[in-house]
Amino acid sequence: MCGIAGLLDPRGASDERALLDTVQLMASTMAHRGPDDAGAWCDPDHVAALGFRRLAIVDLGPTGHQPMVSASGRYVIAFNGEVYDHRRHRADLEGRGVRFRGSSDTEVLLALADDLGLERALQRSNLMCGLAIWDRREAVLTLARDRLGEKPLAWGWAGSAFVFGSELKALRAHRSFDGELDPAAVAAYFRLGYVPHPATIVRDARQLPPGALLRVTPEDVTSRREPAPRRWWSLAEVVRAGADGRATPLDGQAAADEVAALLADSVGLRRQADVPIGAFLSGGVDSSSVVAALRSVGSQVRSFCVAMPEAGLDESAAAAATARHLGADHTTIELSVADALSVVPKLPTMYDEPFADPSALPTHLVAAAACGEVTVALTGDGGDEVFGGYNRHLLGPSMWRRVAWAPPSIRRGLAAGLQRVTPARWDALGRVLPGAARVANPGDKVGKLAALLNATDELDAARRLLTIWDPVDVLAPGRNPTEAPTAVDECLPPGLDAVERLLFLDTVQGLPDGMLVKVDRASMACGLEVRPPLLDHRLVELAWTLPRRARVDRGRGKVVLRDVLARHVPAQLVAQPKLGFDPPIGAWLRGPLRSWAEGLLDPERLVATGWIDPGPVHQRWREHLDGSRRWDYPLWSVLCFTGWHEAWTS
Repeated sequence: MCGIAGLLDPRGASDERALLDTVQLMASTMAHRGPDDAGAWCDPDHVAALGFRRLAIVDLGPTGHQPMVSASGRYVIAFNGEVYDHRRHRADLEGRGVRFRGSSDTEVLLALADDLGLERALQRSNLMCGLAIWDRREAVLTLARDRLGEKPLAWGWAGSAFVFGSELKALRAHRSFDGELDPAAVAAYFRLGYVPHPATIVRDARQLPPGALLRVTPEDVTSRREPAPRRWWSLAEVVRAGADGRATPLDGQAAADEVAALLADSVGLRRQADVPIGAFLSGGVDSSSVVAALRSVGSQVRSFCVAMPEAGLDESAAAAATARHLGADHTTIELSVADALSVVPKLPTMYDEPFADPSALPTHLVAAAACGEVTVALTGDGGDEVFGGYNRHLLGPSMWRRVAWAPPSIRRGLAAGLQRVTPARWDALGRVLPGAARVANPGDKVGKLAALLNATDELDAARRLLTIWDPVDVLAPGRNPTEAPTAVDECLPPGLDAVERLLFLDTVQGLPDGMLVKVDRASMACGLEVRPPLLDHRLVELAWTLPRRARVDRGRGKVVLRDVLARHVPAQLVAQPKLGFDPPIGAWLRGPLRSWAEGLLDPERLVATGWIDPGPVHQRWREHLDGSRRWDYPLWSVLCFTGWHEAWTS
């Protein structure tokens, strides 16, 4: 795994040294992504330049150095990612007379591009990537991103130059880059807790969508013509094709057989590396399925689990029991609250856009602990989105059906009545109920019920349940609360039921912009490569050919994945409810993080951002401190934004 950067600037510096210095500076901002090697290249006409930072995984020697030139001399590439099936392609190419200098997967991808063209090479490969390739014959720069958005890639403008990089900090290192914030992206951030693609937090940069190519010529740059991304893989097309193929869909054990075979092949491809490899194991269905598949293909497995008992995050017993059953060499990393809190000041630079998922803290901690032992870790990321594991998939549509019969006026009245009682009082009522009737955090759940009652349909209900702030409530006076267009605006394929629509939207937005951003930045900050076998595109495509009941059925999620796991692990080992990975931010804000939070929430500092209205924020802060309301996520989003803004503008 690596970091790439570069530029295309026909009117820029004619001095080769100046151009190389610029691109090396851009790449150097991502040294954490590639601590093992660095490289830079520019074309003889000083139009294009590529920079690279390398985390060596395959072909550790000089034949893996980048930027890399193809054997034909036509293409030059900077490649962040892995071509998992490169050995199969290598054997095929060698059988047709192609000779390779080393054993790098990047060299294989270049040979495929020489043979087929880049787009067909991508379509034929099982890979994750963010890449830039310069076609010396046609004078065209092409950027590409993998199908599901596992690896990041941003592009934009810096004066006369077209610039790109794995992280925004690389673009910002160009002396002409304007870091002015995009109001629509800021508004979207406060609603979602992340910036949805194709926007970035700044006006002059965009995220390349997953499964997309972007072709840019010197003429485009000279005329400042905005290039348009083009899909080389589309989930919407996959869904439509899956629906067309459902006349005799796989079901039951036949579906489990197919998923098991593909999962085994996926982890078999992803265990290939010239460095030590391990796996994260929480004891849940997703990570347990990955470790079980590793064992099924004969791999010895080193597994890692993080436990923070002080914070109430401790799945270590279940993970250890699963590891023992599977014969994994398991390590439990016990971390203190102080360990977690030590990461908080690092978040603004680790996530070079504001990012408000508090599970970034334990994610980084487990990655940092594991990278002392391994360089690559397999994870269960993507299982919830592909096979249906979130509560909104299991309960949301059925809950909506239970309230949708009532006229909107009655639903709004019921919601207003529920909200007249504070969450703290609902919590107190919950504590006096008999044990069998008791539910966790009743005040929070009543608030979600009120949001459901105020919704217009099941998708609006999901949106309301995921909203952190209504931008109107938090943005400073005069700021436009209109939000950036997002992947959710992509047309939904027809014929999907409510659960399938949620699965689709989570996969095209929440996965690449939330979950995968969290994991990429948290792991790459300490030089650990993460590989999620459940996001193998073949598994995703298979999932969309299955009947919906194979994923979510009568409030039970991941049905087919559970059937696969049951072949390796007794059901009782993974039967515990889904705990999630979020630390107790609400309690920490009242306790060990209170002083830090009060500093960032000082009205003068909020006003100084130019974006936040301190009045509503401080009302919620007071209510959170006195326990009358639970505002941990809204407050955390403000804290993350303020800390990021101060770092960005310093």
